[in-house]
Amino acid sequence: MIDLQTVFWQDGPYNADQKAKAEIAILHAVERAKANGIPVIALRQEWSIPSTRVIARLTMKGAAVAGSDGTEIAGPFAGKADHTLVKRVQDGFETGALDPLLKKLGVGHLHVMGLDTAYCVAKTALAARARGYQVTIDRRTILAGDQTAGEKALKQLEENGVTLI
Repeated sequence: MIDLQTVFWQDGPYNADQKAKAEIAILHAVERAKANGIPVIALRQEWSIPSTRVIARLTMKGAAVAGSDGTEIAGPFAGKADHTLVKRVQDGFETGALDPLLKKLGVGHLHVMGLDTAYCVAKTALAARARGYQVTIDRRTILAGDQTAGEKALKQLEENGVTLI
């Protein structure tokens, strides 16, 4: 689960109908994973590198800057993850914490869901593929603020071996 945080879920550019459909699909996917003994990992965005903090303040009104309000997992998804990690950039692997966790859990296939298709979802999925993980994305479990950018990202993901369903 990528960036399903209060600041993005409540205040992001996603309309209520999009969020309602995605929420149902995400919660169903989480329930299915748990029923099958598959670990659920949440990645929370916290801009904490000095340069990214500045960029977030300038371009995102300070959303998800480390220590700011709204960086917690949004209500519908709170308590659903078995593990929660903080990421500092769009690529969820950047900090080095995700690889050892996946290895410890014996994970070789990732089902990526969350926000935003064109940014953090795409960067994390591509980073996973570069590391040899199989990656699947159910289109019902992701949202894009910019539909054109989201479709472009999905095409790039598919070209790089990500399975889209």
